[in-house]
Amino acid sequence: MSNIIRIILSSFLLIGTVALFWFGHWGWGILGIFITILAWVTVFFNENMLIAQWYLRKENMVKAEQWLRNIKNYEKQLISAQHGYYHMLLGILESQRAPLQSEKYFKKALSLGLHMSHNIALAKLSLAGVAMAKRNKREAEKLLAEAKKADKNKLLADQIKMMKNQMGMMDKQQFRYSR
Repeated sequence: MSNIIRIILSSFLLIGTVALFWFGHWGWGILGIFITILAWVTVFFNENMLIAQWYLRKENMVKAEQWLRNIKNYEKQLISAQHGYYHMLLGILESQRAPLQSEKYFKKALSLGLHMSHNIALAKLSLAGVAMAKRNKREAEKLLAEAKKADKNKLLADQIKMMKNQMGMMDKQQFRYSR
């Protein structure tokens, strides 16, 4: 459903709730407040995205993908602040199947904009992993440094450290084969 239709329906619900209070139906008016709040929340946070994120936390990738696929035209169904997060979720799902194919989703997510620093760090860390898989050490180091800088709360510190260790092992492996 388009956001314009959601806004119109939410506005009608708000008007109906005010009318319920005006005519003295306090019980129905209070219920109307909760329904109106829920309708306005779905304008700013798409229910398909919320349910897909919940399934991702439960590590049920199949159901998360089903809910993300319910979003047919993300430009109309999501507000512009959610476009980057939509592509990031697609990138996370794609990285489970084909890690090298997920690069385009993470790059698109970063270009559209992510607002939380730990999400930016996650996207750059994933891109660093793709760069390592492509044997592009310089780009991987640059992305790891950017991910470390963006990870202000140190949520991904262990993963960044592990990725650096893997890069060190990659150097040793190349040295061994170059002899």
